[in-house]
Amino acid sequence: MLLVTWDSVLVSVSLIVAFIAAFTALDTAGRVAVSRGCLAKLWLVGGGTAMGIGIWAMHFIGMLAMMMPVTMRYDIPLTALSLLVAIATSIFAFAQSVQGSHLTRRRLMRGTLILGSGVIAMHYIGMNALMIETAIRWNMPLVTLSVVIAYAASGAALWLAFHLRQGESLLILRVCAALVMSIAIAGMHYTGMAAADYSQPMMMQHHGVSEEGLAVWVTIITLSILGLTLLISMLDAQLRAARLAAKLKRANSELRQLALHDNLTALPNRVMLEQQLTTQIKQATLQDETFALMFMDLDGFKAVNDTWGHHVGDRLLIAVADRLQAEVSEDILLARLGGDEFVLLCPQYAVHQATNLAQQLVQAIDVPFELDRYSLRVSLSIGIVIFPQHGRSQQEMMFNADSAMYHTKHSGRNGWCLFEPAMSAVAQHQLALANDLWNALEYQEMRLFYQPKFRAGGTVLMGFEALLRWQHPRRGLLMPDMFLARAEKTGQIVALGNWVINEACRQLKQWRDEGNGDWSVSVNLSALQFQQRDLIESLHQALQRHQIPDGALMLEITENIAMRNPQFSQQRIAELHRLGVKVAIDNFGIGYANLLHLKHLEASELKIDRAFINSLRADSEDATVVSAMLTLARSLNLRMVAEGVETEEQQRLLTGLGFDTLQGYLLGKPTPAERIGEFTAALAFTDNVVSSGA
Repeated sequence: MLLVTWDSVLVSVSLIVAFIAAFTALDTAGRVAVSRGCLAKLWLVGGGTAMGIGIWAMHFIGMLAMMMPVTMRYDIPLTALSLLVAIATSIFAFAQSVQGSHLTRRRLMRGTLILGSGVIAMHYIGMNALMIETAIRWNMPLVTLSVVIAYAASGAALWLAFHLRQGESLLILRVCAALVMSIAIAGMHYTGMAAADYSQPMMMQHHGVSEEGLAVWVTIITLSILGLTLLISMLDAQLRAARLAAKLKRANSELRQLALHDNLTALPNRVMLEQQLTTQIKQATLQDETFALMFMDLDGFKAVNDTWGHHVGDRLLIAVADRLQAEVSEDILLARLGGDEFVLLCPQYAVHQATNLAQQLVQAIDVPFELDRYSLRVSLSIGIVIFPQHGRSQQEMMFNADSAMYHTKHSGRNGWCLFEPAMSAVAQHQLALANDLWNALEYQEMRLFYQPKFRAGGTVLMGFEALLRWQHPRRGLLMPDMFLARAEKTGQIVALGNWVINEACRQLKQWRDEGNGDWSVSVNLSALQFQQRDLIESLHQALQRHQIPDGALMLEITENIAMRNPQFSQQRIAELHRLGVKVAIDNFGIGYANLLHLKHLEASELKIDRAFINSLRADSEDATVVSAMLTLARSLNLRMVAEGVETEEQQRLLTGLGFDTLQGYLLGKPTPAERIGEFTAALAFTDNVVSSGA
């Protein structure tokens, strides 16, 4: 046996190379995970190449550490082949195990088999590259152990490479994993080296490359490649971090824009206004200054929204914002609170400056807005407060400015008003009423009154229209115009509407159980109710709960609501028909629809607006128009209802024109459900008297 010793320095170098190769493999695996397309493939090839070169370099530096009393030389083709085997198998193993979002057992086994076989082939091809005359005798148990270690080390390396791919905080884990991988790879190599026995005498070949040349070549090339790979990886990580930081900065800027600005008009929103107002109050208090706050609301905007639709309303709001912005200087903050409400914060403004600006803004908005084919007119109501005489806190100033604005609206609109203390009492009254509305349903304060509907002759009772009233504990019976607008603005109208439908169905069931099987009930729907997603489900539950037959419940929607989005209205009305609910078009004749539009909606009834009825006279133009509508409605199988019948002359005229149903104070006022029995008894008595007289 030939005496073999080991150079401790080269052994240490081989372990360091193995560690660097393992760490480089883990790092480039992370680059593969965060890259896409061609860049991911480039990192896959680069990482596999670095790992293969590292394993191969560790192997040959370890062979160079083997000291024998002869000069050792290596076969160049076999040495190159061992390098290619290491690189190729590392790339294929990486492709199997590092790519993708999941590492299955099958993929790990394939990668382990490829990499382990490559390491074994590389090692023993490299051993055969040692140019000696006599054959090497192999210790088969140690050879077997080296093979086992090779596969185990390969599996561990690939598993770690996959699970430690991402996260900058994984640096310490990667270092520990690289240490484990390098020890496992070195263990395989030195076990394989120990399995070789060299006999004496040992004749060395004189061609090939010497160990001194190989040592320099391997060390320089390997460390250069691994160092360059790590450097590129680090630069890539820095570039990604820089791009991520830029994206985060841009995202934060966008979030701040969204948080502090209105999405529609891009004006500052309520949050930014409150911040600026708080700052302005502090500054004005310290420097003994004044400033003005103006609360502005558009007059007539709701009519534009209801008539032409939300898309036109949104365009109008943008045009209003642009026109207001053009009228104020850069140091004035113009904010939109929502809907058609705007606020101006004017630093260092006194009363005369604020009133002059308010008048200027009112005149600017009073000019018609030309939006494509629409010529729209709205006006501006403004409430003005001055700091500190009209308030010293943010909440007080906003409330008082709102109060002044409502005073402007109640005084004729299209103008401005400077706050006075008496205005706050009115505003507090409205605010208290709005707060009470939240509890009205819970405290069972809402009531339904029922107005009868008759056949045109006025003698056959067909049913009732349910009308909402609020029995306020302190303010008495309130009509809908006192609270419905506020309910629509806050969204409470949906809960109120659901209650109305359930209560109307409950009352109808009671009447039908009492023998009035031919009666029906109609209920008015707001725009929000008509569009609510769960309307059909809520109606279905109410109809099932109270066992209401098909056609006994009718829902009334205004012409404006029906024509706001004809396609949606057609779909929704069809759903209601399938549910057994009829639909009536209310206030017909005041919007922009016509019967040819409405024929696609499958409505059952048209209710002519009371404005037509009030001005209706025999042989007038209105009578001719109504007669034409009746003729066309019959051809479309639409029943015509006249509401607002208040005189016997109107009743005779409407009956003569051919109306199917009449409704109004002449025939019956809205009545609580508990008094309907009295009404029907009186009606029956009247019929008997008339019959006896005949």
